[in-house]
Amino acid sequence: MTRLVAEEVIGEVSEEYDGAVPPQGKRDEKDKPEPQLASQLPEPKGYKLLIALPEIDEATEGGIIKSLQSQQEESVSTVVGWVMSMGSDAYVNFSRFPTGPYCKVGDWVVFRAFSGTRIKIHGREFRLINDDTVEAVVQDPRGVERA
Repeated sequence: MTRLVAEEVIGEVSEEYDGAVPPQGKRDEKDKPEPQLASQLPEPKGYKLLIALPEIDEATEGGIIKSLQSQQEESVSTVVGWVMSMGSDAYVNFSRFPTGPYCKVGDWVVFRAFSGTRIKIHGREFRLINDDTVEAVVQDPRGVERA
């Protein structure tokens, strides 16, 4: 598995500027507002975490090409992902998490196989998982796989 790059994960599209004219009547380039970007990624609500899954290698270490079915099975059963965002209620219940949050945005985490809601955006798979589904934080996700 390879490490995800944030720019690859976040698919953004630009919205058109509404065309408001500055009071002087003529618009200079410096007066032109920055285009606003809208994210196509869902915003987790409640106690959910948005997890980006690593890309699955198309070949084994020995160079054998994996079938598409094999790649999909590996993707569905993956146990590692990158925390992209958290819902507003994630890890706020002190009685459930007395030692504090299990992870933070930007962490690579290990979670239960087949857990969460699977979604695909522009061919890349993401998961929405519960905050208590996180089992561990790992520094390097390469080589972490389901036993």
